[in-house]
Amino acid sequence: MNRPQLAHTLADTLPELAHEEPGTQFENPQLVAFNEPLAAELGLDVDWLQSDDGLKFLTGAGGGHAMAYAGHQFGQFVPLLGDGRALLLGDIAGYEIQLKGSGPTAFSRPGSDGVGAIGPMLREHLVSTFMHAVGVPTTRSLAVLTTGGTVVRQQGAVPGGIVVRVAKSHLRVGTVQYAATQSEELTRKVMEAAGFADAADMLQTVTRRQFDLVAHWMRLGFVHGVMNTDNVALSGETIDYGPCAFTERFDGNISFSSIDRQHRYAFGNQPNIIAWNMARLAEALYPLLGQEKVNEYVGTVQSAWDEAWSHWIGRDFDGLNGAEDITTYNRDHGINGAPGPRFVPRNQMLQEAIDAAELHGDYTAYYDLLAAVGDPYNEKAGPEWMARPEGQLPYVTFCGT
Repeated sequence: MNRPQLAHTLADTLPELAHEEPGTQFENPQLVAFNEPLAAELGLDVDWLQSDDGLKFLTGAGGGHAMAYAGHQFGQFVPLLGDGRALLLGDIAGYEIQLKGSGPTAFSRPGSDGVGAIGPMLREHLVSTFMHAVGVPTTRSLAVLTTGGTVVRQQGAVPGGIVVRVAKSHLRVGTVQYAATQSEELTRKVMEAAGFADAADMLQTVTRRQFDLVAHWMRLGFVHGVMNTDNVALSGETIDYGPCAFTERFDGNISFSSIDRQHRYAFGNQPNIIAWNMARLAEALYPLLGQEKVNEYVGTVQSAWDEAWSHWIGRDFDGLNGAEDITTYNRDHGINGAPGPRFVPRNQMLQEAIDAAELHGDYTAYYDLLAAVGDPYNEKAGPEWMARPEGQLPYVTFCGT
């Protein structure tokens, strides 16, 4: 059995942002969800990952790096955030492997234990699996582990949890914002590390990626819940599923996140917010752009959004707006000539499955739902009742910190 040989490309390229961390030793970690096909894609040894040494690796016992970034959180700029409960292990086969919920780092907030609750980790694993299955650009979950200990959250004492996240890149709009507070040179280094030759190309490309992503989310009824600039990936992948949920109705006022008290990130405000976030990226890149390039960019923003909206919503807007259930509408009418998914992670269904696992250690319902949404076009992947609408019932999500 073979231990993976990871590179440390991001930390080596941007040492100004990388803080080496020793990792946390957990006494009795247990693997509760494992994406074997993804492990195989990455060329990882599936058997070794499930061994005692593999579990130590997947919980960060060998250490890694926490990365610095800034961000606008609910509209307020915070000059230094960073990976307060995440650990970048390294990269392999063109993908980075990062742990979320694996213990405190140099960037942890005062009073934070740095450990995730198992419930939000299970949510991220299942929802990101669904998003990948329906073609939404997304970070993916390789595994979820319990830590062997407990953390105190809204429900009281619950098992600690870690999600092993895989992404093309964990560089964010917030990374560029942090670099811009340090120096023009560091901003340029981040730009180049993200794969861009110049700032204008970066701004235009990231904007189009994000506009397309958000319009795609909305076609499926997805509400991210925490679209801070530090949760906007330059790669265009969906990142950070903490308080996410799905709306059955195409209702712009819908918001589920317990921390979004002003409904800043409500379903219908997601287009405005992603445009606002892109303006913050433009601000951070301004020294590399200059006024002329910024003016050129501003002139393209509306047409870029119109293109994304037309592609994913377009002529179906009236139908979606009047539908009792977005998923049923997509299944009946298709999406851009392709089938719509039969199964989605419906809120109450997912919460009941998470509660059974988190509070009672019973993962049966969770695994059944994971199988269905992981193969969402296959009517045999789950029972018929899993495809039924629940009705737009009251629902609140928590990010697990």
